[in-house]
Parts: sequence; C-alpha cells; structure tokens
Amino acid sequence: MTRVATSIVEPIPAIQLGSELAAAEVERHRVVSLFSGCGGMDLGFVGGFPFGGEFYRRLPFEIVWANDIDRLACDTYAANLGDDHLHRGSIVDVLDTLPAAADVVIGGFPCQDVSINGSRRLGQGERTILYEQMIEVVRRTNPKVFVAENVKGLLMSHGKPFFDQMLADFSLPGYTVSHKLYLAADYRVPQMRERIFIVGVRGDEPFAHPQAHDDRMTAQEALADLESADEDKSTSHIWSKARRSPEQGNRRLKADKPATTIRAEHHGNVQWHYKLERRISLREAARLQSFPDGFDFVCAMRATERQIGNAVPPVLAWHIANAVREHIEPERV
Repeated sequence: MTRVATSIVEPIPAIQLGSELAAAEVERHRVVSLFSGCGGMDLGFVGGFPFGGEFYRRLPFEIVWANDIDRLACDTYAANLGDDHLHRGSIVDVLDTLPAAADVVIGGFPCQDVSINGSRRLGQGERTILYEQMIEVVRRTNPKVFVAENVKGLLMSHGKPFFDQMLADFSLPGYTVSHKLYLAADYRVPQMRERIFIVGVRGDEPFAHPQAHDDRMTAQEALADLESADEDKSTSHIWSKARRSPEQGNRRLKADKPATTIRAEHHGNVQWHYKLERRISLREAARLQSFPDGFDFVCAMRATERQIGNAVPPVLAWHIANAVREHIEPERV
C-alpha cells in the first residue's frame, strides 16, 4: 500500500459514457466539497476504484476545492485524493478561497448534534448549523446540483421540525429540492447504514434518486479473505484489544448479513468479528464502509476509527454521483 496522492483512482479512459471523445476531451464537472473528512464522498464522485469484486468506473467529476477542519482527516484525504485543492481549517476562514463557480457542491455537514448517540442539540448545536455555510457556498458558486448528507435522526420526532426548517433553507430560488433516506446495504455497501441525502437541482426537472439493488453484500463476503491474515499496521489491519463487556461494547457481526452501522467512536464500541474472537480491524471497518484496500489511512488507530466512522461510503456516493451525472448529462444516458 502506497501513499502516493491520487493513486487510488484511475484516469478517465479514452471511451467513456457512450462517448467517442478522447480522455482529454471529456468534460469534467467542477465539484466543491465541504466537510470532506477523509474523502469518502469525494472518492465516490471521482470513481475509478475497485470494491467487492466490482469496478466503479471513473466519473466525469473533478474535485477543484475541498475543505475540512480536522487536521488528521485532511492528512488522509491528501494522501489519497491530493493536496493541491484541499483547504485546511474552519469553513468560515476559507470561504474567500472558493472558486467563483462550480457545477456541483457536495458535503456531509457534521451530525453529532442530530444523532441519536449525540447531543441532540439540533439547531442550537454549533456543528449542525454548519449547514448554513453550505447554503452560503451554494449561493456563491451557483452549482447545477448540490448534495448534502446527514443522519437519520433528522427524520425522527426530535429532529423533524429542524429538518423541515433545513429543507426550507436549502430551497433557494431557482432550485428544486428533494430528499431520500438511503440504506447503504441496498447499494452493495456491506453495512446497514441509514443516511439522508438532500439534493437540489437548478431548474424544474426533479432529481432521479438512484434505485436500490436487490442483492446485498454480507459481512462475510466483504471480509472472508482477511480471516486468516495477521495484523499488519501497513495496511491498517489492526484491531482494538478492548475486552468484551457491557461498558466496552458487545455487538457481534453476523456472517450472513451486512454489518451494523460503523460508528465514529473509540475502540470500546467497535463490533466483534462474526467468527473470530476479536474486534474487527480498521481495514475491515473500512471495507464495511466500502473503501477500497488501496485507500491509505495514514493516522493512528483512534483518528482512523473516527475517519472511517464519519465517512460517506464511497460506493453509495458513487451511485448518487452517477445519478447526478445522468441529470447533468441526459444526452449521454
């Protein structure tokens, strides 16, 4: 596993999307990424990576500007997706570095104030109100499409009034806004992760959210080849040694089902392997989030746990990105 920036994805091939254009002539849609974390959603929009025996082809998107406040998450992002377009620090402090225009704006604004396992501070939470910064970026760059991701808690009784206000705020003049609750397992991500995606498109043509798949990848399908692998720090195949107890977490994966939600918590709540008497490794958690094995987490265990748990699964993001491509390029569908 190397740490060469951008090595995780392949270039757009000479013939793609039904077009006879050479790679250099394929139109790249400019993407601004907010609250980028370690780069899960960005990788999904770029495409060009393998996972679970499939190859998720390169999509015609280029991340031209990305931002996160977490220094260590930025280190992982830079190692895999490049550093030249990455702006480290508070979004408030780097807004003036935004490009004048973008085709797509994406972002999973922090969700700890909405999550069932979080503070439930909702509109008063300093993290969750960062969605207002995303709205400001949309105003400034006037994209064709914007995609915002957050937790299921927004649809529950404690979050619904705030969610309704959020939808109203996102419904900027000239945009048609819709939302959908996605179950990641329905898109070949081996995990029962539920997340809301809010999508705004310029104009009156509604966004066609991607359809769910019939087959689900199980935890054993995703992890079987690692059952006999020794710990290896170079590939992040290392695991917490926290003992099993009610206080430290006691959940065990089931071999014939997708995993339960990978959380951004410390080692005591990491799931136990479906077969082995140990907790799952960082690499196994990354696979359950649909990161390809070539994605290099360059930080220590606790930071990597948080990065993996906070990420948007790249494969789920790829399906949404492909639907965005179809919306922007209906002539190539």
